[in-house]
Amino acid sequence: MDITFKETNLLDEKQVGLLYRDANWTSYTEDMPRLMNAIKSSLMVITAWEHGKLIGLVRVVGDGLTIIYFQDLLVLESCRNRGIGSKLLKLVLEQYKDVRQTVLLTDESEEVRSFYEKNGFSSCDKGDLVAFAKFNKNKV
Repeated sequence: MDITFKETNLLDEKQVGLLYRDANWTSYTEDMPRLMNAIKSSLMVITAWEHGKLIGLVRVVGDGLTIIYFQDLLVLESCRNRGIGSKLLKLVLEQYKDVRQTVLLTDESEEVRSFYEKNGFSSCDKGDLVAFAKFNKNKV
């Protein structure tokens, strides 16, 4: 795997747009300036690169001391199942190993569930935790 991982929030809008569109995250790509500002304002952003092309990204928000939220984790569909997403998660978790609470919300699918469980996450529907979310219906 000839992939380079970099911590940076200064990214090319075109490459970011391609990555998010590949994931069909159109609510993000409809307002690219807002997405780019969100990336710049994140607690941590780690990117994955292959031959100068952005192929993966993890974006974390929170205070970095007591809680972090995995906001976005994307890997180009053509690059999946190569350990890139797991490596991005691992890099963040190593950086914030002393944080008490690590949270993420994601879509339900067997593939997604399997990926996060393989990486040490527990679903709130299997245990002592409960999750709540409120979405702005105009922005989802």
